[in-house]
Amino acid sequence: MIRKVFSVSRYMMIIPVIITLGCSLFLMLHQSVSVIMTTFRMSEFVGGHSGDTKLLAIRVIEAVDVFLISIAVYIISIGLYSLFVDDKAPMPKWLIISNLDDLKDHLVSVVIAVLSVLFLKEAVAWDGNRDILHLGAAIGLVLVPLVFYLSINRHKH
Repeated sequence: MIRKVFSVSRYMMIIPVIITLGCSLFLMLHQSVSVIMTTFRMSEFVGGHSGDTKLLAIRVIEAVDVFLISIAVYIISIGLYSLFVDDKAPMPKWLIISNLDDLKDHLVSVVIAVLSVLFLKEAVAWDGNRDILHLGAAIGLVLVPLVFYLSINRHKH
């Protein structure tokens, strides 16, 4: 009886799968519309000064950041689906998630990319007045152990 309950209860994970999938889709669509609108607004200033181009570059980098976060949410959705609902669902080889460590590896990879893009955005927006060295050092202090974690975990497999 208990075995049957546990066997069926795994399907309740479909709720967070659907919610995270929907959130991922919403983030992608919202950011896509935002980038398109920004591009149209910026195209009115073609031939303007380099500050306009820099502003557009910053907006694009911000969009990449949101897209990466959306990808992380999508990976969570796929991971939960693969782990709890259907482990035989066809996935690309790089997205096969067979345990929680695989899911963590995928998420850590995206976090590394998000933090890198965050610093890139600040570096592009840098006007020489703010001190971005502390931000870079803080991000570096987070990235080093994450990269170390990934390298150790990948050697295990």
